[in-house]
Amino acid sequence: MPLQNRVTPTGEIISTPHRGTFTGNRGIIHDPATRTLLRKRWSTPAWLTCVLEFRGRRRRVMGGRSWTELFFLDEATAFAAGHRPCFYCRREDALRFRAAWERGNGVGDLHAPEMDAVLHRERLASGRKLHPLPMALEQLPDGTMVRAGGDSFLIVEGRALEWSPAGYSKATRALDAPMLLTPPSTVRAFVAGYRPLLHPSAGTDLR
Repeated sequence: MPLQNRVTPTGEIISTPHRGTFTGNRGIIHDPATRTLLRKRWSTPAWLTCVLEFRGRRRRVMGGRSWTELFFLDEATAFAAGHRPCFYCRREDALRFRAAWERGNGVGDLHAPEMDAVLHRERLASGRKLHPLPMALEQLPDGTMVRAGGDSFLIVEGRALEWSPAGYSKATRALDAPMLLTPPSTVRAFVAGYRPLLHPSAGTDLR
């Protein structure tokens, strides 16, 4: 039985046999004795996205008490859930994201806890509502995710791709009254130039 450690675009944590392309964490939210989640879904406002491999280190997933390993289909999924790049294992990406976040949100000399506080107010999984679209759907920057009809969709080159734990597929219906899922501050970072890595099923590499 797969562990409950895969994050959806809404920030929910599910069990699925499909593998992710990024890992990350929200602090310690599991019991290592049973390798199951606690009732809480975060223990810190710093929700990180990390690389799967770093300096040859190996961990037993949910086997210790340092942090709870979570997994994401891709970086766009992690951003939609309200995570950001880790400054330790993804320092170059984290610096690029912070610079784009500053440009897009009109701030300077930003520290990670300040960014985390804004993201925590905007992410759906921490109790906030979906956001209205800041622009027409086809004008949203690549990597943005929206919610419509109970499903999540990735926007790439003005088209919508439906998300699933296995990957993306072409949307088979028009999106009725879509709402913004990716935190607005992160979308503004995308507008300012940051391009998230997408799962191969999205059909393009935005790098």
